Amino acid sequence: MAEGNLIELIKVLRERTGAGLMDCKAALLANDCDLDKAGDYLREKGLAKAAKKADRIAAEGLAITTTCPKCGATVILEVNCETDFVSKGDAFRELVNSVSEVILAKRPASIEEAKELTAELFTDATVKMGEKFDLRRFEIVEKKDGQGISTYVHMGGKIAVVVVLDKEDAELGKGIAMHVAANNPQYRSTDEIPASAVAHEKEIQLAAAKNDEKLASKPEEMLLKIIDSKVNKYFGEMVLTAQPYLLDDSKTVGQALKEKGVSILKFIRYQVGEGIEKRKDDFASEVMSQMK
Repeated sequence: MAEGNLIELIKVLRERTGAGLMDCKAALLANDCDLDKAGDYLREKGLAKAAKKADRIAAEGLAITTTCPKCGATVILEVNCETDFVSKGDAFRELVNSVSEVILAKRPASIEEAKELTAELFTDATVKMGEKFDLRRFEIVEKKDGQGISTYVHMGGKIAVVVVLDKEDAELGKGIAMHVAANNPQYRSTDEIPASAVAHEKEIQLAAAKNDEKLASKPEEMLLKIIDSKVNKYFGEMVLTAQPYLLDDSKTVGQALKEKGVSILKFIRYQVGEGIEKRKDDFASEVMSQMK
């Protein structure tokens, strides 16, 4: 077989299985370059390879919510895998759903406990799909009398949101959850902004003003008002209740809530891979360096 064709087959097999380049090459050569047989070959050796996946970066995956039909509690969680290809597969979604069911049933108190309870699920998944998987985070929201819990999952699991209202209002709750997914607020209200964060932003704006010729000559009292205005604008864009409401931008989220006599008690937003530095591969160079 021409080397170019073998390289292409290696690329396809690695996307399917997440196995290393040389493992893919060996599997293909041992199975007459049959992709399906080579995939089975790698899966059969999955347990032996699992330990080698520990240093891989799992930054793809799914974020979902699951609500218990009996008690009304809701779990939001993120499970990561290595490739977008695997994250879109039914097998991975089954894994994530199974993990959420275990967490709802067992109610672990920490991520470490949750990982212990689901360890077998992840081991089986590694054998089956050939990737590193990780339960990154979860939170269980208990529903109390009179409260409303609304959820929203965007782009098939790239973003998941849970919103807790002090009163039942399914329509408004769904709208707020969609808004949180789209606008990514950092705080529920201005009261939640740490004083240290405000002070830090004031220092930044003061330094920026001193470097701005138009502002440097302003009287100190006026300059301080300008800085306060810039700080308020900066944090206003991060505060949920101050943001223009996604479903009606003629009002803020806070105004929409006030009209219904409802308050937001809590919101949680998970976006897959946020904060994880993704690996950037140069596949062609990597292949050529290892095929020699």
